[in-house]
Amino acid sequence: MGGLRTAGDLVARAQMTKKLKIAEAKTYVTKRLGIDLEIMTDECAMRELREKLDIGSALSTVGRAKGIAAKAKIAKICDFEIDCVKKFFEKTKSNGASSTSA
Repeated sequence: MGGLRTAGDLVARAQMTKKLKIAEAKTYVTKRLGIDLEIMTDECAMRELREKLDIGSALSTVGRAKGIAAKAKIAKICDFEIDCVKKFFEKTKSNGASSTSA
């Protein structure tokens, strides 16, 4: 399972933030995304899903989320606490910037 091409990045983050073993992390991610393990390891299916959910992909597309925007959406969908996302929203809120719904 490879990074942004499938769901490896999400599984790894589930392992770290939720303190899950790899099999549990895969199950967690499949449930959060509403897919099964077979789809999670299919590059084509995951590219379509990542574009549909707008959570970033290996090859960025014009008009799609990338960087902090993609991470914010991942944090919301998978219920992850991602430090850089948290800090970004804290800084933008304290500066009077309007927060956007991720």
